[in-house]
Amino acid sequence: MAPSFDHLRDADVDEDDYDEDEIDISDLREKYEVQLDQGYDTFVVIDGLPEVNDEQKPKLVKFLLKKLNSVGRTSEDQVYMPMEKGKSLRFAFVEYASPAEAAAAVRQLDMVPLDKKHTLRVNKIADVDRYGREGRVDENYVPPKIEEFSEKEHLRSFLADPSGRGRDQFAMYRGDVVGVFWNNEKDTPENIVDRQHWTESFVQWSPLGTFMVSVHQQGVQLWGGASWSRQKRFAHPFVNMLDFSPSEKYIVTWSNRPISIPEEGHPQLSIDEDGKNYVIWDVETAKPLRSFANLDTPSSGDAHAPAAKQQPKFPWPAFKWSSDDKYVARMTQGSSISVYELPRMGLLDKTTIKVEGVMDFEWAPSTPQREGVKQYEQLFCFWTPEIGSNPAKVGLMSIPSKQIVRSLNLFSVTDAKLHWQSDATYLSVKVDRHSKSKKSQATTLEIFRVKEKGVPVEVVDTIKDTVINFAWEPKGDRFVIITTPEPTGPTAVAPKTSVAFFCPEKAKGSAVGNFKHLRTLEKKNSNAIYWSPRGRFVVVATVANQQSSDLEFYDLDFEGEKPESDRDLTANLQLMNTADHYGMTDIQWDPSGRFVASWASVWKHTMENGYHIYDFKGELLREEHIEKFRQWLWRPRPATLLSKDEQKQIRKNLREYSKVFEQEDAERGASADLAVVEARRRLLDEWLAWRESVDAELEDERLMQGLPAQPAVAEAKLPENGEEQVIEELVEEVLEESEEIVP
Repeated sequence: MAPSFDHLRDADVDEDDYDEDEIDISDLREKYEVQLDQGYDTFVVIDGLPEVNDEQKPKLVKFLLKKLNSVGRTSEDQVYMPMEKGKSLRFAFVEYASPAEAAAAVRQLDMVPLDKKHTLRVNKIADVDRYGREGRVDENYVPPKIEEFSEKEHLRSFLADPSGRGRDQFAMYRGDVVGVFWNNEKDTPENIVDRQHWTESFVQWSPLGTFMVSVHQQGVQLWGGASWSRQKRFAHPFVNMLDFSPSEKYIVTWSNRPISIPEEGHPQLSIDEDGKNYVIWDVETAKPLRSFANLDTPSSGDAHAPAAKQQPKFPWPAFKWSSDDKYVARMTQGSSISVYELPRMGLLDKTTIKVEGVMDFEWAPSTPQREGVKQYEQLFCFWTPEIGSNPAKVGLMSIPSKQIVRSLNLFSVTDAKLHWQSDATYLSVKVDRHSKSKKSQATTLEIFRVKEKGVPVEVVDTIKDTVINFAWEPKGDRFVIITTPEPTGPTAVAPKTSVAFFCPEKAKGSAVGNFKHLRTLEKKNSNAIYWSPRGRFVVVATVANQQSSDLEFYDLDFEGEKPESDRDLTANLQLMNTADHYGMTDIQWDPSGRFVASWASVWKHTMENGYHIYDFKGELLREEHIEKFRQWLWRPRPATLLSKDEQKQIRKNLREYSKVFEQEDAERGASADLAVVEARRRLLDEWLAWRESVDAELEDERLMQGLPAQPAVAEAKLPENGEEQVIEELVEEVLEESEEIVP
């Protein structure tokens, strides 16, 4: 019979026979112990509520739930509003379904107006406990210590060139040293600052040139001011890439490693950022606004699928900014575009924009002033491929109204690229089309005239080959393309290319005529187009090519004689100069449009690393070979503060200003020559003075030793009788010797 409690004797349970502490029941405790949830991560505290009585309380809770449920899931039973003497205490506890929803409530509902008189303050209960725990808050009020005012450095002091010449700055990263310099054209650049190990990865300027960015294992740092002190720090570990908003208000950082928040916490990031790859920051406060994880990019199983279906696994930038810094958008390839309002980072209208099959989108680079539209809104364009029997489509959407301004159906589309003109006057859609047999391919350009009424579309279909590069003229209406008759892709020898120039034909008044072909230059190796930021001048180059490294400088407003065939066109093309920079990997114009820098980076190859500087006409001003040369970056400038009328007046009187500048250049050149002569004269005087001092020292030493002061000029000794003696010495010298044999 099995033993039972009734059959046990007292001797069988004698407490002296065993010790409870010696019995190991950890496995049983681990298996059967009830795990109580001790955390409060799903709870938030809502402050700033109005005072209500028992009758008004249900109405307030229902009204509050409309806002609470906009960021997560909760119910009336999960809202506890304490009451005292029949009146509320103006706060409430709310429980959400998950910690992520509670975190979203803190992020999106804090400082949100409840009505005209009340503003919500939302905090986590865990934070209240952490910061308000007994002993952490001093019961005696201590007034805050107000630090003395210290004037900050002017972050745009670089615009005031101390030489008065309006020079631009640039950054050079060579070896382990990063330096910032003034451009001195032909002369040695004037160094402003040089620092060892300033960055661990690369450097980058902010869009308006206010900050220089250094990238480190611990995060990103912003530097600026006359002393180049650290202005901001964003502690996102292992950052790979970053991108500023156009007005430098925000920055997004990305790391291929998901963020891992340690148990002891992080100085800037919270548990909400754990596992995320992207962080969007407010530059002014250096605080994170929101974080995101990588999206899984859908891949096509067909290796021979068209380019439109073989998008890169990691598109950059993943987050794209509107021109006014009010919105940032992210695309989920093939399904939707999410537009977030800044700075709260909430979804516009709390929903994503569903666009079936969307492959790419681009914001307009400025706010377009469209004809017939009173209130200007931001625009972005997108395109979708052919899906089943539905054609491919390009669309223009207005934000925040989400209205489709214009759409265009396309057929037989292999791929499409979206190219905005800098003023958002035009949008060019480069469409690669295939034949019915899909064996051949050609390109057409669908040009949207955005500012004209109804957004008409002009088609440029005279291109027979595939376009591999396209570039609009900044602040202009001309463009350049590079085409090739051969299929694009990696090849042992780069195929021959053609460079084609297009411009509008002349029209009456301020209207812009249709786009016409200006000129085509064939049998080239060119693969890159670089317009001057001021327009008019363009560099067509061969970059990162082992066989060729040409630069060609063109002027599209040449003031010479215009060919008869171009009389009705708005351009006069002229090749100004050609150059060659072996191993060239990058090219960049300075912000003024006066100088062009080309460089060969050690990140691409190790042969003849260094840089060249050209003027806008293509004249080589300076070249320098530097071992382990990595980067060259011109410092951007903010937009001018002059009005259009003031700029027009300056252009009108430019010849008068030019005379002054030419005189200053001549004087500077003359002063430079004079400085060289004076430096040489000073060195000569120093050398002569040194010779005199050495001669004096030697003379003193000889006199002390009883030797003649001047050994080279010894005194002639006279005979005792006082008469002079003349000693003659005859020296015979054979000048020539010949031997003749007489028969």
